[in-house]
Amino acid sequence: MNDESHTATDIPGRLRQVEREIAAATDAAGRKPGTAKLIAVSKTMPEERIEEAIGAGQILFGENRVQEALGKWPALKARHPGVSLHLIGPLQTNKAADAIALFDVIETLDRPKLARVLSEEMARTGKHPRLFVQVNTGEEPQKAGIAPGDTEDFVALCRDTYGLTIDGLMCIPPFDEEPSMHFALLAKLAGALGLDELSMGMSSDFEKAIAFGATYVRVGTAIFGERPRPA
Repeated sequence: MNDESHTATDIPGRLRQVEREIAAATDAAGRKPGTAKLIAVSKTMPEERIEEAIGAGQILFGENRVQEALGKWPALKARHPGVSLHLIGPLQTNKAADAIALFDVIETLDRPKLARVLSEEMARTGKHPRLFVQVNTGEEPQKAGIAPGDTEDFVALCRDTYGLTIDGLMCIPPFDEEPSMHFALLAKLAGALGLDELSMGMSSDFEKAIAFGATYVRVGTAIFGERPRPA
């Protein structure tokens, strides 16, 4: 991922490099071109840098925090109606209404209470963002997500009790473990549940994720450079 011919501000060039690497990994995995889609993770990035990526043709973006996204994405989406926005960070139930109003995909459904609140809000508004269940593949106590062994029951609860359509699974492997086993586990769970979408893999490991069937990879630093430090 270290392409030194591009600077941190050369977003179009860095984006092209990531796209080439995704295409190569997809081909190496024997998959059809375009079956692994790039989510550009734009958390902490100002509107002008996101505009650079949109201008270079990027249409899928990911944000971690609802409040931050509310500060920049309504205007961006108004200017670029073809852009799709994924929530890839934890969702508090008191932000569910805002998330449903703004995001096209919510990747971090991870508990029954949130499923209930999302179901009620979607019924109230008629808006239905696509939903992924986040799986805590490493069963890390500090990390959000359903335990792997509970995933089947939770997806059934979402479908049968709350009438939600679940499109896929998402995971964030432990940073100090080989990610491949986590990607393999998520793919196995998705297959057992009949789910087609897998959101897994980030800047450092998306090529491995593609080898295990990722349909979405979430890449930020390799496109936007190092993120601004808090003041």
